[in-house]
Parts: sequence; C-alpha cells; structure tokens
Amino acid sequence: MSEKREIFRKYISQQGLKLTRQRQVILDEFLRMEAHLSTEELYLKVRKKHPHIGYATVYRTLKLLAECGLAKERDFGAGQTLYEVTYRDQHHDHLICTECGEIIEFEDLRIEELQKQVAKKYDFTIRDHRLEIYGRCSKCSSS
Repeated sequence: MSEKREIFRKYISQQGLKLTRQRQVILDEFLRMEAHLSTEELYLKVRKKHPHIGYATVYRTLKLLAECGLAKERDFGAGQTLYEVTYRDQHHDHLICTECGEIIEFEDLRIEELQKQVAKKYDFTIRDHRLEIYGRCSKCSSS
C-alpha cells in the first residue's frame, strides 16, 4: 500500500495539491476494498470512522485516484459509476449478474491471447479493452 500511497502523493503534488489527512483516510479505505464500489458506498464506509469527511471530498478524491491510475471507473449498466482498484498492467474481466448485481472478476490467458490474435489479424493496436459478460450467477440461477 505504501507504493500506491507514494504514487498518489506524487500525482497530487504535481497537480499543486496536498496529501491531506482526509485524502489519506479515503485512499487507505479505498485500497482496502476488494469490491467494486460507488462513491456513496465508499463515503458511508469512511463516514463510520471519520464522520467529519464529506461526500464531496470522497467524490473528488476518487476522481484524483482515477486520474493517477490507481482507480478505474466502471459502468456496468446499472446507471451508477463504480470504482475498482487498478495498478499498472493488472487486467481482469467481469461477469455481471443481471439479477442480483454481483460482479465476479476473472482472468483467462486464453481470452487475452485470442484478443491479441484478432488485433494482429486486423493490423490493430490495442490500447485498452474490457470484457463484460452479463447473465445470471449460480445463486440466482438456482432460485
């Protein structure tokens, strides 16, 4: 986590900002999260321990985290932006349950290789990509 904190500190310094205690708290709470979360969800978690931190501060800090590459904004079609922790070339794809909203992250090297082959076939340079598969999770399928 210290490496990510340093990346954030350098980025906000370059932006003429400071790593305030509030931003540190939000950063640390965000990095501890393993799920995809909305601004509201992070705000509610932060607020439990630090009631003086406002929603706008959480929102702005999440935007800074996305700008510096530590967070990625995702929209899985529910009309709400979710954030996930990202760093360097860690890539994964998503299975999204259309019933309960569960998001399952997965990695499959065969899919990654196939995407590279398709891009090569069409003389296409991939900059970024995402794979989102929508359906029903095992819990919803059995009910």
